[in-house]
Amino acid sequence: MPSELPDYADQVLALVDRVPVGRVVTYGDLAGMVGSGSGRTTGRVMALYGGAVPWWRVVLSSGAPAPGHEQEALRRLRVDGVPLRADGTRVDLRRARWSG
Repeated sequence: MPSELPDYADQVLALVDRVPVGRVVTYGDLAGMVGSGSGRTTGRVMALYGGAVPWWRVVLSSGAPAPGHEQEALRRLRVDGVPLRADGTRVDLRRARWSG
């Protein structure tokens, strides 16, 4: 990751990079793990810098993938073996959530 990233962004991306295959975190989970910010703040970090980490492993609190990237994220989540809900469009957070 580039060294010129703001410290907060660097912390968020380092956490996302640690999310194991088959698991996910929410944007709010990331903010809690970093100890500051919010789901919106971590979402902004992911929008600006998230391409270098497994971005598809970060989902909304509903279990839905990032807006605008739903199909690609779901494809990658399936490859990772992440459990999805019966509708196939959202992650089963009860089974797949990573606590860091």
